[in-house]
Amino acid sequence: DERAKLSGASKLYIENIVDEFAEDFIMPCVKAGAVYENAYLLGTSMARPAIAKKLVEIARKEGAVAICHGATGKGNDQIRFELGIKALAPDIKIIAPWRMTDLWTMQSREDEIEYCKAHGIDLPFDTKHSYSRDRNLWHISHEGLELEDPSVEPNYDDLLVLTVPPQKAPDEPEYVTMTFEAGVPKTINGKEMKVADIIKELNTLGGKHGIGIIDIVENRVVGMKSRGVYETPGGTILMAAHQQLEELILDRATYEVKKEMGNKLAQVVYEGKWFTPLCEAIRAFVDVTQQYVTGEVKFKLYKGNIIKAGETSPYSLYSESLASFTTGDMYDHHDADGFITLFGLPLKVRAMKMQELAKENQK
Repeated sequence: DERAKLSGASKLYIENIVDEFAEDFIMPCVKAGAVYENAYLLGTSMARPAIAKKLVEIARKEGAVAICHGATGKGNDQIRFELGIKALAPDIKIIAPWRMTDLWTMQSREDEIEYCKAHGIDLPFDTKHSYSRDRNLWHISHEGLELEDPSVEPNYDDLLVLTVPPQKAPDEPEYVTMTFEAGVPKTINGKEMKVADIIKELNTLGGKHGIGIIDIVENRVVGMKSRGVYETPGGTILMAAHQQLEELILDRATYEVKKEMGNKLAQVVYEGKWFTPLCEAIRAFVDVTQQYVTGEVKFKLYKGNIIKAGETSPYSLYSESLASFTTGDMYDHHDADGFITLFGLPLKVRAMKMQELAKENQK
């Protein structure tokens, strides 16, 4: 309250939307396997539509005619906030001070820090340690300072908040067992918990064992590249555990299309298009694929690694008798003859045509 007053606010709302964030925003992305550019688990991207939704709800409650946000004119967040607000409240005006260069004199984080100091607003860091950070239930991101030079190794000892470097993790692995129902985690090590609490527990376990640290250069929506270090210990484990179970259950065709849809959802969410028909349609497709993603997975955590230790499901499509090298009633090795003949027919026909053309060219 005190910091809000010093900042000039007349009223402060502190809303606990942890469960809503976990169940309505994180889980759709987990079930889809949504990963941006093969690395980023969308920690900030998922949070922005959740915040935009709550901003609109409070604006309606207060009868506000405008919503103001503090995202800069270079980043993705300005897009995510504003697309969310436009989709939910097209009549509400949006104010973005960082883009109002005729009125807004601050041009850097250093300027903001000095402003806060001048007005008695206490900050938990100084200019020498002023990484641009975003933290929520799912992750913490770090940008700025030495990270702005991609040739420089991150100062992990000074940087990391949720995790330890893998080399400093325990020398003994730790086993974890999880159960899922319809793609949603239900228990961890035999204890039933809400999704948000499972993520918190996995954050603790993953952080202890150096899980989920990535250093990436990503392509921002606005066109430039940016470098960031992300810590997502619990999220990395949850995504891996879900995939571990899913690969036991989904057939090949569904798995392949779902992977494409997961990549598309990652792009849609990254670009701030959560409240769109496309995002809704992808999530609906994914939900159908998750109907039978129920079962138990076991894995061990060891120095930055998640190592499988077994999985079971009443809906498993894995058949030990089929997968073995012995001949059974359902599958005979000779059955492959006709299949390979037909499956390889286009290749053979093309090769025969190439041979024919090569002979004609030699005449």
